[in-house]
Amino acid sequence: MEKKIPDNTVTRDIKDLAAPTGNIYETTVILAQRANQIALAEKKALNKRLEEFRVEHDTMEEVFENEDQINISKEYEVKPKPGLVAIAEFEAGELQYRVAGGDDKF
Repeated sequence: MEKKIPDNTVTRDIKDLAAPTGNIYETTVILAQRANQIALAEKKALNKRLEEFRVEHDTMEEVFENEDQINISKEYEVKPKPGLVAIAEFEAGELQYRVAGGDDKF
């Protein structure tokens, strides 16, 4: 079952978001790091899928629109943004994180 992730920005209460860590700045760092992980994973997956369309030497005459390539790109355009995915995972308690010099938190 896929979790429901909003496809646009949602107003959130900072106190609720900071509650698991007790510090909004720690929460922000956790969310930013997770969003970067998600973005990198999506970029690698997209590049891997688009690699099959790569041509070694392009000239202006050889450039053409490939419908499969366009569909793959559109598929990634409609995916929720990595930041929204990270927040949804954090709110659902799906992220594991450690605070340097502190106890492990889950």
